[in-house]
Amino acid sequence: MKTETTTPTGEFVQRLSSTRRGARLARLLAVQQLRDWGLADTDAAELVVAELAANAVTHGRVPGRDFEVRLALAEGHLRVEVSDTRAEREPEPVRVPDGHGYGLLLVSALSTAWGVKARCVGKTVWATVFVR
Repeated sequence: MKTETTTPTGEFVQRLSSTRRGARLARLLAVQQLRDWGLADTDAAELVVAELAANAVTHGRVPGRDFEVRLALAEGHLRVEVSDTRAEREPEPVRVPDGHGYGLLLVSALSTAWGVKARCVGKTVWATVFVR
C-alpha cells in the first residue's frame, strides 16, 4: 500500500487595527493558522509576521486606517505579506542598529527573500519563509 503525503496549501487574510494590540493579534492569528495547516516548524514564520506587523503599526500607521496580513502557503514555502497605507515610508534594514532597528535584519536572516511592492494605497512588505 502506497501512502501519499501532501503539502498543505492555503491562504489566510485578516485586517487588523493599526495598533500594538493589532500587531500582537496578527502574530497570534498567524500561529494559529499555521497550526491549523498542520505545520510543525513555524518559529521563523512567526517571527517574520511579528516583525512585519510591528513595522506596519510603528512606521506605516495612518490614523483610522487598518493594516492587512496575508499568508499564502504552497509547496513548503509561506509567503507573508503585511500591507499598510503609508507608501512614502519604505523599509530599509539599518546598517548599524542603535538599540533598535533589528527587525528587518531578522526578517532578512529568517526568510529566503523579502521585498516591498507598491499598492494603490500604501505598500506591501513581503517575505518568503521555508516551513515544514
